[in-house]
Amino acid sequence: MPGQVFAVHAACLRGVEAAPVTVEVTLGGGLPSIAIIGMPDSTVLDARGRIRGAMRSAGFEVPRQSITVNLAPGDMRKTGSGLDLPIVIAILAISGQIPLNGLDDCLFVGELTLDGSVSPVRGSIAYQVLARDLNLRLIGAPELAALSLPGCSYGMLAHISRLRAGVDTAAPSVVADVSAHERPLLELDFADVVGQETAKRAMAVAAAGELGMLMVGAPGSGKTMLAKRMTTILPKLSVDDQQEALCIHSVAGEDIEELLAGRRPFRSPHHSISVAGLVGGGRPVRPGEISLAHGGVLFLDELAEFPAHVLQTLRQPMEEGCVRIVRVDGMYLFPASFQLLAASNPCPCGYLGDREVPCSCSATAIERYRAKLAGPLIDRIDIVIDVFRPDPELIIKGAEGLATRDLLEMVERGRAFRSHREHARRVGLMHGRSVLERTTDELAFDEEASEALLDFSRRLHITGRGIKRLSRIARTIADIDERERVMRQHILEAVMYRGGGV
Repeated sequence: MPGQVFAVHAACLRGVEAAPVTVEVTLGGGLPSIAIIGMPDSTVLDARGRIRGAMRSAGFEVPRQSITVNLAPGDMRKTGSGLDLPIVIAILAISGQIPLNGLDDCLFVGELTLDGSVSPVRGSIAYQVLARDLNLRLIGAPELAALSLPGCSYGMLAHISRLRAGVDTAAPSVVADVSAHERPLLELDFADVVGQETAKRAMAVAAAGELGMLMVGAPGSGKTMLAKRMTTILPKLSVDDQQEALCIHSVAGEDIEELLAGRRPFRSPHHSISVAGLVGGGRPVRPGEISLAHGGVLFLDELAEFPAHVLQTLRQPMEEGCVRIVRVDGMYLFPASFQLLAASNPCPCGYLGDREVPCSCSATAIERYRAKLAGPLIDRIDIVIDVFRPDPELIIKGAEGLATRDLLEMVERGRAFRSHREHARRVGLMHGRSVLERTTDELAFDEEASEALLDFSRRLHITGRGIKRLSRIARTIADIDERERVMRQHILEAVMYRGGGV
């Protein structure tokens, strides 16, 4: 009726979260039309055509009045097609064509087709989290059943014509079936990588200490095979971390089956990626690869081929665990806590230092290429290891080395031991004491280890940041060995992980 206002709960995506939106509808005099206000984007404005077609196909009447739709709050830009369903429900409710019972307890999200069917939209997990936080029942497309979160009450609405019986009848509540997500997945095993025992050990150290790692070696040495198996030796995601990662992938429209099974994400962007593709951006603003790797592994293959300005954007997220993107309509905060893995050839042809194939690059080309592997980003990578091509005899005879279960045991042992050393979780400066003094005391170095660290620091001209990095590696190795104090052999192994290819 004219002068009345009816409102329903809705939401739209903002970054990697769903923001609540109230859809208000009123009918007035004048020419029949649908006006949508409240900072809608072009996709939301296009809903007018979809709504008219869907209502007619479902047998409803489009009110021959001036329909005003307000999307509150008015100072936030509304994006996406998920507002189609709440808008049509508000119009049907205010025009008396569907029962009002139960509408106040629901959060509606869905895109309409011209025949009145309800289609899914990206960001289903984010909408479920919001509905759960608001204690509302999420109503959307039938595909919700495949992406349901425990604790979220939801209903599946296939066609708006069913709303004549009321929302409770048209979309009855469904209980999430958590067991449906427990599907067996194909596991990659480190045992398949032959002749790279040192590299495997280094990856276990990196996983136990959450350290960044760069592998330098000739083509075919197994760098990519090693990297793809990194997630198999990382502990399963916690419930909170899994939910956060699910939201990010759902908003980006990525497959989430492995995340639902508890596997950590593994992202390997091509070296031609843009800054927006890596850190996030665009319009509407979407998460980039570093956010999609949140809680998992970001693998940069052919590191030297990445543009320098793209790589430098990783420095801040690596230190803070998040990325901030500022736009005219506000700031977007994306989680970006990931473990960095990188791989590179030692030179343009890839065979510098190879035991069998001679390098064909000039000294100038090698110098220019290796300069790409230097700089502030590489200085923040903890472990740098040279990877050589394995002996063909090992491959032909089917030799096996450390398997995933062996490395996973090392990682879990190291992380468990580290949890008991709360006093040594951070390394930094203390008033009146040098970095080296605080490092050796707080990380529990014995006398021989301290002397070895000092000796290597002087002979190799290691910077303050390098000393801290070397100390973290040594402490992690000691954790894996379940040693209270860092010993000389731990320092020697840590120095080995400084690499000679960079």
